[in-house]
Amino acid sequence: MASPLIANTTSAILLDIEGTTTPVDFVYRTLFPYARSRVREYLSANFLSSQAEISALIEENAHDKRQGFDPPSLVGSSRQVSIDGVVAYVHWLMDRDRKSTPLKSLQGKIWEEGYLKGELRGQVFEDVPPAFQRWRNQGRIILIYSSGSVLAQKLLFAHTESGDLTSLIDGYFDTTIGAKRETDSYRRITLTMKLQPTETLFVSDITSELDAAAAAGLETLLCSRPGNVEAEAGTRRVINSFDEII
Repeated sequence: MASPLIANTTSAILLDIEGTTTPVDFVYRTLFPYARSRVREYLSANFLSSQAEISALIEENAHDKRQGFDPPSLVGSSRQVSIDGVVAYVHWLMDRDRKSTPLKSLQGKIWEEGYLKGELRGQVFEDVPPAFQRWRNQGRIILIYSSGSVLAQKLLFAHTESGDLTSLIDGYFDTTIGAKRETDSYRRITLTMKLQPTETLFVSDITSELDAAAAAGLETLLCSRPGNVEAEAGTRRVINSFDEII
């Protein structure tokens, strides 16, 4: 099969993180357990500065109750709610791999402490740094779109084993722009960056995300990496490495 090509008209490359630039195992076996084990400690030390996230979690908790999901209950206002209750609900959300914006914000802040202490180091596949440099040399814009917070994204790429890659990245997007399986999210990204959808390539390991991006007019590639859940490619173009994007 011929390698997928970047068209001459492609001006931007929009990338997923988990399973695309970064091994799934790093997210689930390193980042998530690190945050989970430190939620209580972080909230105890930063309760007042975490009021925005706690308020949003209370709203999400109420929505979960209305939906009949039976989550751990959060009682009271953001200043009255117990830390134990917040921790229990955060763990409940993590157990369900919920793409919750306040959860992702808290995780990002916990990971920030870990990176600064040297307890965490970001991981990317070995083909990622040279690809970033190659695309930058070609004058293409590199963008990141992940359910993890923008803070978490920047931290990961700033502390990789290959060094700080953030100087090669032009923009970051998280769920505040919209869910990754919603077509309007990709429209908002291209509008924000003043890009034409047809000039933007989106690379992800999740077919439903690719379908949403394609519906918005973006070009797409399915990324198959070690450790990824095998996806049904169908008619989608598939890559196993960024080296194949030429």
